[in-house]
Amino acid sequence: MEPRGSVSSCQIRPAPRWSLGSGSGIPYGSFANSLSSLAPNTEAKPAISQRHSYITMAVLCYINLLNYMERYTIAGVLTNIQVFFAIPDKTAGLLQTVFICSYLLLAPVFGYLGDRYNRKYIMIGGLSVWLLTAAGSSFVAASQFWLFALLRGLVGIGEASYSTIAPTIIGDLFTGGRRSIMICIFYIFMPVGSGLGYITGAGFANLTGDWHWAVRVTPILGVVGLILMIFLCPNPPRGAAETHGEGVTVQSSYLEDIKYLLKNKSYVWSSLGVTATAFLTGALAFWMPTFLSRAHVTQGLRPPCTDGNCNSTDSYIFGAVTVATGILGGALGTILSRRFRDRCPNVDPIICTVGMMGSVPCLFIVLFAASASIPATYVFIFFGEVLLSLNWAVMADILLYVVIPTRRATAEAFQITVGHLLGDAGSPALLGVISDAIRQSKPDSWDWSFHSLKYSLLLCPFVGVVGGVFFLITSFYITEDRKAAQQMIEDPKQQRDCAPEPETSVELNSS
Repeated sequence: MEPRGSVSSCQIRPAPRWSLGSGSGIPYGSFANSLSSLAPNTEAKPAISQRHSYITMAVLCYINLLNYMERYTIAGVLTNIQVFFAIPDKTAGLLQTVFICSYLLLAPVFGYLGDRYNRKYIMIGGLSVWLLTAAGSSFVAASQFWLFALLRGLVGIGEASYSTIAPTIIGDLFTGGRRSIMICIFYIFMPVGSGLGYITGAGFANLTGDWHWAVRVTPILGVVGLILMIFLCPNPPRGAAETHGEGVTVQSSYLEDIKYLLKNKSYVWSSLGVTATAFLTGALAFWMPTFLSRAHVTQGLRPPCTDGNCNSTDSYIFGAVTVATGILGGALGTILSRRFRDRCPNVDPIICTVGMMGSVPCLFIVLFAASASIPATYVFIFFGEVLLSLNWAVMADILLYVVIPTRRATAEAFQITVGHLLGDAGSPALLGVISDAIRQSKPDSWDWSFHSLKYSLLLCPFVGVVGGVFFLITSFYITEDRKAAQQMIEDPKQQRDCAPEPETSVELNSS
């Protein structure tokens, strides 16, 4: 029966040569796949052992932790950096923008390579660039802010290679409910790493009396991750989890991959939801510690920072809250998804809708309570971040089950590109520009610097509403799109019926 989903099952072209040998993969629609139903049931040996899969998972999670620690270490010492380089809010916001721009521009390149070449080698190369440029940025002089910004941008090269490819490897090691759990664990390290970035950044800055050491922590820890990846991480066959270790191969051009993704309505609408989430979380993660620090000054609880050795208490607390809410929200989102998926097949985008919409009133309260009560502000930051964290693992799982294995790296890359281009690539800088524009009326007032940043942050709740609508639309298509993707893996007849018959040769290897 032809699925009613948004993706046509006729997009894949069989490979011109099919084989029943012991190669690393079998094409969709292959004669080998057809004959498998006539053979006696035998226990297929997985391409990667379960023990090795879990070790790989641990290494990938460790590097993902460092990935997000590196990204938000800058936010943890942003006030120190502004004083050191003597830069205003709009210029400080560019630090995140240049990083995200290189990240998103190279993500499609790594997506293309990740669907066609050895993914392990690609990640090793990218990680090496990341470590060198991150460490190098900590040695820039105060008169060379442009060089600091450039090196921060180059850090995005390494992170683009890793963030694009690592989830697809997890998708090829696990399947079903176990894959949902592993994806949850992997993505929990995003908020955990972000929170630890604030904490370690502020901690090392205070410990050494120099914010430069905060930027050097993750490159040092990253060397360990690089060594572990070289010796412990495999490059599993694409689709190995769905095909009992055999893997799948398919010949398609990059243009065909993009056309396939654009016809997948669940993928398109969920990617727009991811974009809104990235805009919201990117802006809040970058500016919230600074906003809270200015709130303390406005309430008269501490003096303004003018010497570069700024109070880091807010970075510590916000980092700890981010870690706790990331673990709680990520685990809760996955538990809800697994519990209700059988009874409500479109529960995943509904969870994301609730997370986005539910965070909106919390954000409004945070922005207006900060000038009156810091403890109340942190309470609603906690609730808002828990709701937003419901989405991370669920959003990633949606992509993996509505996109076929040989196009997942491209799908990840395309989602990263759009999500960051329209999301957190510009949101910190945009809010910085708005804040500076509002502040121009009273440039010498510390109190007004708090209120100008508050008014610019009011954009975030409105973006949260838009993101919730995108996920709600996704829920209308996701059930059929998931079935269509699964049928394209399991039903070879769809491939043969929808494509012209290629000239084929069949080899029956006796070995």
